[in-house]
Amino acid sequence: MLRALMYILPLALTIYAFIDCLNTPEDEAKHLPKLAWIFIILLFWIVGPIVWFAAGKMRHAPAGGRTPSEWHRNHRTTWVAPDDNPDFLKSIKEENKKDESLLKDWEADLRRREEELKKREQGEDKDS
Repeated sequence: MLRALMYILPLALTIYAFIDCLNTPEDEAKHLPKLAWIFIILLFWIVGPIVWFAAGKMRHAPAGGRTPSEWHRNHRTTWVAPDDNPDFLKSIKEENKKDESLLKDWEADLRRREEELKKREQGEDKDS
């Protein structure tokens, strides 16, 4: 049993280190390119995995995160009520200004049309 353990333990360590090296992004492999680490792990199957775990891989996560879930995990937005959100209030003021100018244009157009109608009605009354 002890003899089998002497072969199984280094083999399991080598397989684990090999898979870990394959799954590690290229920019997280330290000191050597990732391909070189793969050869070291496979050629020196007792020492290679130990060296990989000791010196071959960065052990801290990148600042921005590796996956989209990691990107958003520490950068969650805090929800603010619309009446407390200055950007929302600013957008409402801008929309109100646009609406007011549009309303003024419509009112001016309506007055112009009413005046044209009055002139037509007065012109028809004079002709009759």
